[in-house]
Amino acid sequence: MTRQRYFFLFLALLAIALSWWGIFTGRAGLVVRSLEREGVPLLYMAPQAPVEKVPGVLVAHGFAGSKQLMQGYGQVLAQAGYAVMLWDFSGHGANGTPLGEWSSLQGDLEVARAGLLEQPEVDATRLALLGHSMGGGAVMSAAIEDVEQFAATVAISATTAAVTPTAPRNLMLQIGAWEGRLLPYTKELLAKAGGESDRLAQGRGRSLVVVPNAEHITILFRDRSHQAAKSWLNGTFNLSPSSKYADRRLVWYALHLMAWLATGVIVAPVLIKSEGAGDRLNGFRRWGGLIISPLLGSGVLALITGVVELPNLGGLLVGSTVGVWFLIAGSIWLAILWKLPRPTLRGVGLGVLLFALLWVAFGLMGQVVWLQWLLIPQRLQLWLVLSAMCFPWFLAAGVAQPQQRFGSRLGWWFMESLALVVGLVLALFWVPGLGFVFLLLPVFPVLMGILSVAAAFLGEAWGYGVGSALFFGWILAAVFPLVGSGF
Repeated sequence: MTRQRYFFLFLALLAIALSWWGIFTGRAGLVVRSLEREGVPLLYMAPQAPVEKVPGVLVAHGFAGSKQLMQGYGQVLAQAGYAVMLWDFSGHGANGTPLGEWSSLQGDLEVARAGLLEQPEVDATRLALLGHSMGGGAVMSAAIEDVEQFAATVAISATTAAVTPTAPRNLMLQIGAWEGRLLPYTKELLAKAGGESDRLAQGRGRSLVVVPNAEHITILFRDRSHQAAKSWLNGTFNLSPSSKYADRRLVWYALHLMAWLATGVIVAPVLIKSEGAGDRLNGFRRWGGLIISPLLGSGVLALITGVVELPNLGGLLVGSTVGVWFLIAGSIWLAILWKLPRPTLRGVGLGVLLFALLWVAFGLMGQVVWLQWLLIPQRLQLWLVLSAMCFPWFLAAGVAQPQQRFGSRLGWWFMESLALVVGLVLALFWVPGLGFVFLLLPVFPVLMGILSVAAAFLGEAWGYGVGSALFFGWILAAVFPLVGSGF
């Protein structure tokens, strides 16, 4: 490598080290304990050696989430002097118990509450709840069922609950300004709860916070949401502001991801000779397949819905159906391409290396920022099957996308992202039970962007197909809830 490459490699590695430093400094001054009670994974955060016992807060994630996704609230509140317990609901994250009825959510919450009360820093007479989406509905229901147990409830982008002007006590509702139909529903929920009120001392406080520039997922990373929740709890427990900590872990995560991708860009040309196969395709084989295959894939998926119970296929709610969509659409695309480069051991080996790079770059820090990345056995057994489903799509994309010109690759990324979103939107309309995928549609362009960078420095169709499929299959296995036995 040239001196210039060595210099930029040094900067990339320095950025990786700096990002990990930023992550760990966010926990400075906190005690952090990983626990398990009755099969429920728990994560506890609290101030180190507080002078007196502190209020406790139970923090619940939403559908297809995990305790990692809610750590922003956990760290903001713990730095402000609260003892916080996060957990994985059944079928989510590291919880291997299949997702059951609504009562199972309440059972998991009760296990987390008991675990919180076991901790020596916690004042059992001062408890509060915070939850997102499905978890928001669960915490409101718990606070309604036992009004005197919980002094305050913060429900973010929440589902329904039988709220009244007196229950739950001190209810704050939060909603993202970009959450569409959920915004008027949340206003109706506030009206049922009695409307805005600052009577926190009587337990009758009511508030609605609309977080700007946020939708159902990004609201979880907005400082406005974190600080509003903290202020509401401070008002409930009559605590003065004691911390200016703001959660910046997502910034460090982005730096970590970009630095690893930059490392690949820097090192790959020295180790890999690009084949540029995609530049030899004519326009129809390249673009026609990209446009036609998602549309036909959604149509075929709709046709087989009446034969196979797709939403629960393989014991993974929704995720396996997404894999089937990739299998169908990708197979159609490969048929349109017709001629493919021959597989080689070199290509497969490069694919495994690409997967390893993406696994570290995207997921390793995600484990402590926003995603349960390390798969439990029940999820690990699904990984290769899901990866095989995704492989036809990514092999076709590896063959078709341009390899040489930056402008062409940028245009390809935009068109592939658009094709995926349009195809999946059609699937949402035609296949029952896929509605949650709508909330994840903004994530697909980000993932395709990451993979487009990988394609640029790899330049090997089979390597790109293998590596991308293994990576995407891992994401599907990690994110979606478990509902029963596997394939």
